[in-house]
Amino acid sequence: QVQLVESGGGLVQAGGSLSLSCAASGRGFGDRAMGWFRQAPGKERESVAAISWGGANIYYSDSVKGRFTISRDNAKNTVYLQMNSLKPEDTAVYYCAGRRISGFATLISTDYEYWGQGTQVTVSS
Repeated sequence: QVQLVESGGGLVQAGGSLSLSCAASGRGFGDRAMGWFRQAPGKERESVAAISWGGANIYYSDSVKGRFTISRDNAKNTVYLQMNSLKPEDTAVYYCAGRRISGFATLISTDYEYWGQGTQVTVSS
């Protein structure tokens, strides 16, 4: 089993930055692709970014490309999401997700087996 705990959410003005972290416990973090997803009120969950187990392959949704950066530190069992130039439409609960061992990084939420509880990000205009 894998447990994921997100942190770093909060309230920020448009144009500002936030950094999210996701700490993982359980076996195999270094062998798992990880992703970030978000869900705004009344909307479906959408992809944000994904990173392969070694960090060589990274994917972003078009809505965040050029503004957000996903990274990971396997020695610390942690994946990060640096969010810059935030917009009000980035307001959502952000979730960290983990794939099965050796699974490829994807932007498809149903590919992920493990999920954190989410952290709220609110961007004011």
